[in-house]
Amino acid sequence: MDLRGRAVLGVNRLRVLLMLFHTMARIMAEQEVENLSGLSTNPEKDIFVVRENGTTCLMAEFAAKFTVPYDVWASNYVDLITEQADISLTRGAEVKGRCGHNESELQVFWVDRAYALEMLFVKESHNTSKGPEATWRLSKVQFVYDSSEKTHFKDAVSAGKHTANSHHLSALVTPAGKSYECQAQQTISLASSDPQKTVTMILSAVHIQPFDIISDFVFSEEHKCPVDEQEQLEETLPLILGLILGLVIVVTLVIYHLHHKMTANQVQIPRDRSQYKHMG
Repeated sequence: MDLRGRAVLGVNRLRVLLMLFHTMARIMAEQEVENLSGLSTNPEKDIFVVRENGTTCLMAEFAAKFTVPYDVWASNYVDLITEQADISLTRGAEVKGRCGHNESELQVFWVDRAYALEMLFVKESHNTSKGPEATWRLSKVQFVYDSSEKTHFKDAVSAGKHTANSHHLSALVTPAGKSYECQAQQTISLASSDPQKTVTMILSAVHIQPFDIISDFVFSEEHKCPVDEQEQLEETLPLILGLILGLVIVVTLVIYHLHHKMTANQVQIPRDRSQYKHMG
């Protein structure tokens, strides 16, 4: 083999080694995932942490429930009736994840992998009137469910694995460097591979940050959803109005007291002119 052939062989071997190293690194990154749901005081909320190189790169706290329509035979075994399965994300779920500069992913499996949730996050930069502005968002949700699982599905027609996906999703939009927080319920519609069926995903008690985490296991500054901000305003507005009303009453009383004191010190001029001769 000539020198050129050996060089090509060496380059190919180096490429293979780099690919193996990249694959191993990715596998190791996926394994650095922790389910900390046991730390939550809310029994319906799960806590997931993805770590790479010993550092937290994705944190997610939320409660999730899926409303899944499915068909069963009517009593005449001719007609179909649509039933509904309510599936909650349970504690002790298996979790995987990966982090990237502009793309991060969280995968959750439960009930012996009868159910699987995949959430994809992307970070983007946009040109605005104030200059470039970076945000992140939830760009894709995929829910895989097995209608042959007997806990939630009863005698489903066409039982088996089905996949429900979001289309052109832009949810949880948050400025880069911040976490997203929302206590209110949010619904996301997913189109199912089961014909003419729409799965509804209901999220609540959400606190997520898939990028730019500075401190280990600590969320960055919160970006609250509009519903939470509105509720907070509705809660604080009566307090503010009460303070303003109280201040107006105090000012009125002070003015009245000063006016009364000033008028009390003035010489009273009698209205009856006959009394003028007694003055002086």
